[in-house]
Amino acid sequence: MSAHPDTHEAASRPGARRTRPRNVVLVGFSYTGKSTVARLLARRLGWRAVDTDREIQRRTGSTPQEIFSSEGEAGFRAIERQVVADFCRGQRQVIATGGGAPIDPDSRAVMFDGNIVVLLDASPEAILRRYRQSVSGEPRPMLESNDPLARIRSLKASRDPTYRLAHLVVETELLTPLESAELIYRLAGIRG
Repeated sequence: MSAHPDTHEAASRPGARRTRPRNVVLVGFSYTGKSTVARLLARRLGWRAVDTDREIQRRTGSTPQEIFSSEGEAGFRAIERQVVADFCRGQRQVIATGGGAPIDPDSRAVMFDGNIVVLLDASPEAILRRYRQSVSGEPRPMLESNDPLARIRSLKASRDPTYRLAHLVVETELLTPLESAELIYRLAGIRG
């Protein structure tokens, strides 16, 4: 587990927070625990938990996987960009984002505008294990490959420089979701 609570380091990040954040935005690769940790942290703060992928499905009537199939990644990212912007303008929410959301410059800009951004991280091997154990059974378009571990490693490596802009980094591999939520609660210093 690691964190970047150093205010000097956080002050150099985009949208460095100087006041109480409006929201907590969870970023990271698929299967690092964002949705579950969002619910637990929101409960701890007395805030609302929201999930961008679920909101995309609510608004469009299609799963992210279906949108990827019919409109491609660009079509999906356009919808996601609007959902992220809408949520990030709100307040007192813990927002679980899709794995690729912070890669989009517009989405990233609104995430860092008055919010605290937390990266949930895990090794490619842990991500693959969780993916295979997932009860949802939903395919992940970005992970479809003959060698999913190599795909996870490659995609994660390309996203890591952007992910690492987060104000805090929490390694979830050896933590339960509740432990991850409690760690964020302590490190972020936010009180409901």
